[in-house]
Amino acid sequence: MGFKCGIVGLPNVGKSAIFNAMTQTVAAAEANYMFSTVEANVGEVAVPDARLDKLAAIAKSAQIVPTRITFVDIAGLVRGSSKGEGLGNRFLHSIRETDAIVHVLRCFEDEDIQHVDNRIDPVADIETVDLELIIADLESLERRIVPLEKRAHSGEKEAKEQLALMMKAVDLLRDFKPARQADLAPNEREAYRQLFLLTSKPVLYVCNVDEASAATGNHFSKAVEEKAAAEGAACVVVSAKLEEELAQLPPAERDEFLVGLGLKEPGLNRLIRAGYELLGLITFFTAGPKEARAWTVAKGARAPQAARVIHSDFEHGFIRAETIAYDDYVAGNGEAGAKNAGKFRLEGKEYVVQDGDVMHFRFNV
Repeated sequence: MGFKCGIVGLPNVGKSAIFNAMTQTVAAAEANYMFSTVEANVGEVAVPDARLDKLAAIAKSAQIVPTRITFVDIAGLVRGSSKGEGLGNRFLHSIRETDAIVHVLRCFEDEDIQHVDNRIDPVADIETVDLELIIADLESLERRIVPLEKRAHSGEKEAKEQLALMMKAVDLLRDFKPARQADLAPNEREAYRQLFLLTSKPVLYVCNVDEASAATGNHFSKAVEEKAAAEGAACVVVSAKLEEELAQLPPAERDEFLVGLGLKEPGLNRLIRAGYELLGLITFFTAGPKEARAWTVAKGARAPQAARVIHSDFEHGFIRAETIAYDDYVAGNGEAGAKNAGKFRLEGKEYVVQDGDVMHFRFNV
């Protein structure tokens, strides 16, 4: 379905290291200098979900197919990027093509790795990036508003409505606040999204800490968590260095390695899931002897929309969706047990898919 999270941040904060570990590749060049990532690198990663393994075991599935999400490693931003400094124009264009922003922040000290501002202050780094994006958005809107004002003053209804919507963003941006803070009516949200503003995208803060702080965080990450909480944003603590080491280990050794560090799972698992949730996505499943598979839909999707994810014919000829909640499927040890317990449901076109639903679609070609 093409959902993309763009990994952004100042130079030398660990963006490429996290991207490499996440995709278990060395596709993104790493170096202790600015702009080591010259082109946006793209990687698809599986979304970790223990429910899928459980369903596969119950259904005795021959294959397990997780749902996936795309991450884009974007060239580093510097102060002045909104004016074209460094790789500014390319940076901003790459962000515009993503659905959400994963903002990596340096939360570790290392004299051997240069910081662009010669200090470690992740909250200030957030403000630097936000300011560049705010300036870029404001300049974009102010250019579009000029011809729109003329049409609105002439009495054109559509222009008046669009101008009023744009001004909601402009007022925030002029106050140095991101456009995502706008108070929107439900019927305004899609039109607002179509403004393609950089600061309207949801943001996940990723605190890149030293290995010793991977389980507990540190004072740098605590400051970011406080800012994220104040904004209503999400925040994840990850050690890029540790995750790279972990990615190189054989699967059999990873659990022991994590236990030794006081971790239940890789930090990247939490990052990937948080990115998935950031995009407002949920998972439904199909399960049978051939395969157990996870599928992605947006929250609020109805049954025919979920059917379309599997195949467009499923939506066009949709009849009904045979549905079992995940917990009911597990409790009944499969479809037969769920049916016997009265937990098997036939849902129609208006059914809103719930996270974890195990579904089978009936349709006419």
